[in-house]
Order: sequence, then structure tokens, then C-alpha cells
Amino acid sequence: MQTRPLGKSGIHLPILSFGASSLGAEFRSVDVNEALQSVHTALDLGMNFIDTSPFYGRGMSEVLLGIALKNVPRDSYLIGSKLGRYSLEHFDFSARRVEESVNVSLHRLGTDHLDLLLLHDVEFVSLPQIWEVTMPAVLKMKERGLVRAIGFSCYPMKTFDTVLDHVENDIDCVLSYNQYTLQNTRFADHLIPRLAAKGIGAINAGPFSARLLTNAALPVWLKEPEEVKAAARAAAKLCADNGVDIGQLALQFSCANPDITSTVAGSANPENIKKWAQWLSQPIDQSLLDEVEKIFAPVKNIGHKEGLPENN
Repeated sequence: MQTRPLGKSGIHLPILSFGASSLGAEFRSVDVNEALQSVHTALDLGMNFIDTSPFYGRGMSEVLLGIALKNVPRDSYLIGSKLGRYSLEHFDFSARRVEESVNVSLHRLGTDHLDLLLLHDVEFVSLPQIWEVTMPAVLKMKERGLVRAIGFSCYPMKTFDTVLDHVENDIDCVLSYNQYTLQNTRFADHLIPRLAAKGIGAINAGPFSARLLTNAALPVWLKEPEEVKAAARAAAKLCADNGVDIGQLALQFSCANPDITSTVAGSANPENIKKWAQWLSQPIDQSLLDEVEKIFAPVKNIGHKEGLPENN
């Protein structure tokens, strides 16, 4: 698996990383044995950066990862977790919770350090707290060697800009989700030039945009407007008519951008992970990509609101 540097952190990540949210049964009930096998399959295929959070399964993802990784040499994988979001409604970015959360994550994961620590979904809280309270506490965790690299995640571009105005000299990376895809490239269009100028790594999660860019039935909780969903169905049909799974095109597209360190995709099904690696080994169909981008052109970069209204 090809790797790229994570900004100036000294860490290199695979272009496709393993997202462990599915291990927390966030999207469906999971078979524990399949979930554990999915971790080993990802590592065997070179997806040796694992992204998790105490939010995923309310701790279940971290616990299962700790079990799966118990006999795996620590220097053979990289692991990142998050803090600040603990349920759909519970957010706590206080300094006290920073240390508490990191220590709990380390215990669950069975390790003495995190390679990456992200503030999770900061758009749901009043933003000054992030640079006045949370980030100073996180920097102390880094100084103590409990974490190697730090950053934050969110959805709105406005939130990225506001927080970066205060922390861009202190962080190593950011994570954006569902915004470097076949339909939405705001992460690259708006943010990556700013990140590159500061040597901040860019991580992209959600190449399939919450199943929008797959052949699966769209989940009821998907927030994209109907015109975006309709375009995605049309694009999926065009791909199918050409003998290609739209998921393959979506994954290849997201991983191809050299300015994005890594794209995170998750599944508790080992067969999906094997399929992704196979897709990445094949050249992208440029003519099909051109046709799909034409379908998405009328709805390009249309997204949704996330978090507090003032942060959008």
C-alpha cells in the first residue's frame, strides 16, 4: 500500500486507512468474529492506520480493537482516536475530560500511546472553548508522549477556517468527511491549499459519502438533498451499465489525490476490505469518471448543515 507523509509530523499513512466506526455497530449489528477479522485483513493488506473514537459504539469500537490488536506488534500499525464526542448529544471538550478520555482510550486499546488524537466534531460546541481550553490540554498530552500527532475533525468549512485561525501553528492534521468524493470536493477546493501552506496533513474520511456512492439502499438518516441522491442513483446506474461498481470509482477517485495523506473507509466485513484493496490495484477508468462528473455537475459540492447553526 502506497503511503504519504502526514504534513510535517514525521508520520506516514497509507493512502487507504481502516475506519473502525463499523466495529461499534454504528450502522448495523455486527458479527464479533467478522469485526475482529476485518482488523487483521486491513493490516494484512497494508491499511495499517486505524481510525477510531470513543463515540463509535460508545466505546465498543475501541474495546474490540484492543482485543483484535492484543498480539499484534505495536510497531506494525498506527492508531488514532478522538475525544470530545461521546454520544449523539453528549459533548465534553473540557481540560479535565481530555486527560480522562485519552487514558480511557489507551486502556481500551491496550497501548501506551496514540499515534493520532483528534478533537471530534467540534462544530457542535461553542468554538472558542476549542482553542482556549481543549487544545492547550491536548498539547500537554503530546508533550508527555501520550500522543504523537494532534488535530481536529468537523464537517462545515466555516468551522475549519475559524478553528484554524487559532490553532494552525499547533496542530499536525485535520480530518474532513464526505467532502472529497465524486460529488463533493470542497475539502480540496477550499481547505487543502491553506493546509499545505502550513504543512498540515489532510485526512479524508467517507469516500462513499455515507453509502451515497454505492449500490446499497440509501439510509434514512442520509442528510443530502434529494437532487443529490437522484444524481447519485443516475451515476450508479451509468457505472453499472459499464460493468463498474460506483464504489470502485469513488474509492479510486478519493485515494488518487496526492495532496490528501489518507482516505479512511470502514467496514466490519473482511470481504469488503479485500475488495477495496483490489479496486485500488486497478487503474481508474478516466472516461467513465468524466461522464460521472458530468452527472454530478449540477449538484457539485452541495452538502448539508452540521452542528450549531453559527458554525455553518
